[in-house]
Amino acid sequence: MLADSIRGLLALWLVAVALPSAAAEAELPPDLWGDFSQGGMVMGSVAPDTEIRFNGRRLRVSPTGQFTFGYGRDVSSASELEWRHSSGATGRRQLRVDGHSFALQRISGVPQRTVTPAPETLERIHTETALVRRAREQDSAISDFFAGFTWPVIGPITGVYGSRREYNGVPSRPHYGVDIAAPTGTPVRAPAAGIVRLAHPDMYYSSGTLILDHGHGISSSFLHLSKILVREGQRLRRGEVLAEVGSGGRSTGAHLDWRVNWFAERLDAARLAGPMPY
Repeated sequence: MLADSIRGLLALWLVAVALPSAAAEAELPPDLWGDFSQGGMVMGSVAPDTEIRFNGRRLRVSPTGQFTFGYGRDVSSASELEWRHSSGATGRRQLRVDGHSFALQRISGVPQRTVTPAPETLERIHTETALVRRAREQDSAISDFFAGFTWPVIGPITGVYGSRREYNGVPSRPHYGVDIAAPTGTPVRAPAAGIVRLAHPDMYYSSGTLILDHGHGISSSFLHLSKILVREGQRLRRGEVLAEVGSGGRSTGAHLDWRVNWFAERLDAARLAGPMPY
């Protein structure tokens, strides 16, 4: 009987040793995975009740401890991740960022008015830019991006993220999306679930424009649309048709310009979706 009691106490002791305490778990650094390079998105998981800061910015952390951040095209230095658990445990980690080289793409034949806008159009352009910026500032609690991304349109890639561009011989800002050639009217599908934050039928540079919020500051933008089939505030499932391909705005032909942002940071959509199944 005494032997049975000793064996029972020993079993309880072994279980206690095998299972780390909550305090010990809180001291562990976050698990991170993703693309630590220009245009990359990184996701992480940490013990609940942990505050996370990326380069000083506090990140949204889901009730289960998930969070995300991203790197823009021009980031060139190491970044820093800090965390503080409600127990008082803290930590800090330096993250290295890998760089890329970006080619120059010369594009001819776009409407000249979209290269050198007339003064009377500047107010319209500024208003539309503000609408896009506000849509991308959303920090919603949904976390649809954690399920991954698929291509919204299947077709030849004619423009890539980060390329320096000249339009009709005039140097312009880099290209922040991935261009997919497809006929006008081709259905555009949601690459991940989300909420429609902007559905504009005709913007100066991008014509039909839609922004889909995937949560935690991650959003997709779809440009040059000929038709928008959803409304602002609508909840979409991955794969649901949201619009049709077009060729309006600063464009030389029918295609979809798909862009992904983490707030104001512009990410590489192609890196999220993987190889084009074309």
